[in-house]
Amino acid sequence: MDLAVLYGYARVSTRGQQRDGNGLEAQVSQLEAAGCTEIVQEAYTGTTVDRPRFDALLASLEPGDTLVVAKLDRIARTTVDGCALVRSLIDRGVTVRVLNMGTLDDTPVGKMMVSVMFAMAEFERDMIVQRTREGKAVARTRDGYREGRPEKEVDRSALMDHISAVSERRESVDDACRALGIGRTTYYKLRKGAIRNAA
Repeated sequence: MDLAVLYGYARVSTRGQQRDGNGLEAQVSQLEAAGCTEIVQEAYTGTTVDRPRFDALLASLEPGDTLVVAKLDRIARTTVDGCALVRSLIDRGVTVRVLNMGTLDDTPVGKMMVSVMFAMAEFERDMIVQRTREGKAVARTRDGYREGRPEKEVDRSALMDHISAVSERRESVDDACRALGIGRTTYYKLRKGAIRNAA
């Protein structure tokens, strides 16, 4: 690839993004208006983290090239990941232009913007941690509060049937867990309680 090329990247990960103005067509229009001569498009579900076209584009970028995206979240799932990726590209001599933010490059202003992004990402992360702690502190004052996930409700009759089947080697623990919809740790915990109560 030639140097000093303006590459655009457009991505959608959910059907909803096709309807809320973040669809591929809308992004491509913005990238074309920004002067991109090469535009890579990608769509994948929210459960898939592989982005083969984007990874190939990143590998092909050379010093002097510019990567353009409509928003930072088009190239990363989190602000922290986005900041790390932008910094790595700048270190390689690649300019990153986020249309709703500005140009991020190796200039003093570009470096300042990346630093601000990192600061905002750290602030966002700290706020989430603080809200989580405050929420737990309030929850602990309530009757019946238990740390961790709520215990899964399991039909006692079905549990006893599967415990018997496992004890008689008519069924494996894994099969019993699948039938009950629980994990092995929960199975052994419930089994222990059932045996204790039956004693």
